[in-house]
Amino acid sequence: QVQLVESGGGLVQAGGSLRLSCAVSGIIFSNKDLGWYRQVPGKQRELVASISSGGSTMYVDSVKGRFTISRDNAKKTVYLQMNSLKPEDTAVYFCNARSTVFQSTYWGRGTQVTVSS
Repeated sequence: QVQLVESGGGLVQAGGSLRLSCAVSGIIFSNKDLGWYRQVPGKQRELVASISSGGSTMYVDSVKGRFTISRDNAKKTVYLQMNSLKPEDTAVYFCNARSTVFQSTYWGRGTQVTVSS
């Protein structure tokens, strides 16, 4: 079965750092585009960062310069390094994997990130 399991969330003070991990199983990993999304109550889920199968990265303006997405194809894991965290980064963070050949997408269950002021 397909599994995307996020970890690394928690409570951190403003200005601190966290590293999120998403372990993927049950699908071919190396040919997938990957992304980290976040969602807060009353808001739409927002794409925060993405990395293509070829390694190209994208970041939403609000996290640019603070967050770094990376992937380890051997470990079938995608990471989100979050530095200089702000209270507005507080959200549930979701891992996503998408096939660029087929119209298919997969989601993790999310991990809570809380940034205190």
